Amino acid sequence: MAIKQLNPYLNFGGNAAQAIAFYEKALGAKTETSQTFGDVPGMPAAAENKDRIMHALLKLGAGTIMISDGPPGLPSPTDSNVHVTLDFEDAGEMQQRFDALSAGGTVTMPLQDTFWGARFGMLKDKFNISWMFNCQK
Repeated sequence: MAIKQLNPYLNFGGNAAQAIAFYEKALGAKTETSQTFGDVPGMPAAAENKDRIMHALLKLGAGTIMISDGPPGLPSPTDSNVHVTLDFEDAGEMQQRFDALSAGGTVTMPLQDTFWGARFGMLKDKFNISWMFNCQK
């Protein structure tokens, strides 16, 4: 059996809806589906949890990112050794998206020319998600 697709799944602790709105604006992501814990039939959610995102699917270019707040009461990860990598065709668009996504976050490596013939940079966004940006020259 071949793997059909690889999709990063980003977990948040109650602010997934804000992250989705931020990724739509900063990266041009398109939300295809989004369900809250309050949307689940036969599973009543406490008032404070009904608007938490149970599952969302965002399209980002040809790729897919999934997002969730995770089950209420469980802590979300605060750090990881994983980066979501975005590969661009246009360096100007990459710069624009890099600047937008880094707002409120931390640039860990500014966009710069590399020895492998690309423009590359890294950042951690305001939701503590690590990203890599790459554009072959």
